[in-house]
This record gives sequence, C-alpha cells and structure tokens, in this order.
Amino acid sequence: MSRLHIRPARPEDVDLILALIGELADYEKLGDQAVATPAQLTEHLFGPRPYAEVLIGEVDGEAAGFALFFHNFSTFLGKPGLYLEDLYVRPAARGAGLGKALLTRLAALALERGCGRLEWGVLDWNEPAIGFYQRLGATPMDEWTPYRLTGAALQALAEKSA
Repeated sequence: MSRLHIRPARPEDVDLILALIGELADYEKLGDQAVATPAQLTEHLFGPRPYAEVLIGEVDGEAAGFALFFHNFSTFLGKPGLYLEDLYVRPAARGAGLGKALLTRLAALALERGCGRLEWGVLDWNEPAIGFYQRLGATPMDEWTPYRLTGAALQALAEKSA
C-alpha cells in the first residue's frame, strides 16, 4: 500500500507547482493557456498578500499532485467558502487515493476555517473526474453557468469605470 502525505506548499515548491500546472493544462487540452511564471506564482502564493494556497500531495515521498484553492464568500450562508481552482494527480499516481486525500484535507480545512462550502468546477467532458466527485458525494450545479472576463474584454470593461 502506498504512503500518502498532504502538506502545504512552500516557496521552494514553485517550480514543482508550475510543472504540475503545465501537466494539468496539457491533460485539459489547454496547454497554450498556461502562461504563469515562477515570479507570478511566488508573488501571488507566497508574497505579502497571498491570493491562493496550494496543497502538495506525495505518494511514497514523491510529489504526485496538487490542489490550488482560495477563499470565497457565500452571501446566502453568511460564511466563507473554499473554491478549489485546480486538482491534479499525475497519471502514475492515480488510483492510489491521492485525489481523495487532497479533497479530504480541503474539506477538513474548510470546516476548521468555519466555511460553509467547498466548491469547484469540472470540464463537462472529464467523465473520470465527474464520476470521482460524485462518488465523494459532490453534486453538480447544472443550473449555473460560469462566466469569465479576461484579456481585452476585462480591460474594456474596466476602462468604463470612473
């Protein structure tokens, strides 16, 4: 049986995190969109105002996955929540229970921090992930459609402010 360990990321993990992000982007067929740099990750994960946190998952002492998350807030619950931006386990480590261990640790962190929910998105074609999440008791939010502003559209809208 494999030995699993979940730990908070440290600044010296930035290159590892970047490599895992690249692997996830390739898996999701979005490799061309993964443009984060080590300097950006260092600043935004470990700088004076961290915007997100990362858990590193290890199997038998080797880094094999990660979960990147941040706080959000539910106005209806009146409580903070955790939003899981990315969860990735390297193919060689799949089936060892690392994905479940990462989500279990996130659920525990959510409760420790007084959060009312843990949520995330999944690509609609990613049937293995959808099945995995449903086996854990997660339910899809089919009635919600995510929207996003990036690049030129974000810039154009921002320019309309005072």
